[in-house]
Amino acid sequence: MSRLSNAESAVSSVGNIVARYGLAGVIGWIGILKFHTYEAQNIQPLVSNSPFMGWMYHLLSVDAFSLMLGIVEIVTALLLVVKPWFPAISVAGSLLAILLFVSTLTFLFTTPGVGEASAGGFPLLSMTGQFLIKDIVLLGVAILTLADALQAIAPSASMTADRGDTRH
Repeated sequence: MSRLSNAESAVSSVGNIVARYGLAGVIGWIGILKFHTYEAQNIQPLVSNSPFMGWMYHLLSVDAFSLMLGIVEIVTALLLVVKPWFPAISVAGSLLAILLFVSTLTFLFTTPGVGEASAGGFPLLSMTGQFLIKDIVLLGVAILTLADALQAIAPSASMTADRGDTRH
């Protein structure tokens, strides 16, 4: 039973590391792409059809919005990475990642052509739909990184509370 418990702990640790740094790598890489015009053009149909984000193009150009989004994504990735040293700050990274993926998932409902028309439409997904649907998994990973960061904060918070309780 002890071996199984040790194996479970090791697998869980490796899974958490791959999830956190894989998520940070994906978000950071996508963020860097936002600095290129081709990516700004690629996201333009998604953003412009969104009632939640389309209005941004009235304030910013397509390239400026993409640049701003890229900065947010790179900052999110960096905040995810700092968890071993600053878990409370990493909570913000997980929350930003959750917000990014929830926002992206709304495109499934607002972007024309998500269903493959030649195959009968939704639930048969087009390439755009396939591109978007994966964000359900990335959202789940972001939620797990949030739980992981909160768990890392909990012991230090309880130690602080315990120290406070013994002083009174």
